[in-house]
Amino acid sequence: MAQRFRGESHHKVDTKGRVSIPASFRRVLEAGDPEWTQGLFPNLIIVYGDDRRRQLECFTVEAINDVDARIDKLPRGSKKRKALQRLYHGQAIPTSVDETGRLVLNAKLREKIGLSDQAFFIGNGDTFEIWNPATYETELDADLEADDEFDPDVDPSIYLDGEQGDA
Repeated sequence: MAQRFRGESHHKVDTKGRVSIPASFRRVLEAGDPEWTQGLFPNLIIVYGDDRRRQLECFTVEAINDVDARIDKLPRGSKKRKALQRLYHGQAIPTSVDETGRLVLNAKLREKIGLSDQAFFIGNGDTFEIWNPATYETELDADLEADDEFDPDVDPSIYLDGEQGDA
């Protein structure tokens, strides 16, 4: 099984938009880049999406290749395929980690999610997200309140069961 992005952390963003990636995330990026070897910098894809997305979603090369394969299975010219192509091909930026383990987030990306001096990273298994810390807290609370299937007073591990975990 492939390595997974796990954990969360806050990192400083400098005036040029450089932000350190959590070290454990860098290892996953290296493992998920078929062209990476010692001494090279791992590649990744940052999907920023349209106005509905308030975070940056970061994919390893292998993870985005899996998404591309799924898109390719859809009928050419279908609305679903066009929407997915727009998101994962058009509203995305290929980049790499620099020699000091940082990403450079250009002004467009920082502006899109309202990033200034701090970034919040959270692992999502095969991807990780970068958020404005305040936006993440607001969105997390709103998501939990809006989900009729989710009980915030119950240990979420119960949803791993087959009966209740199908949601």
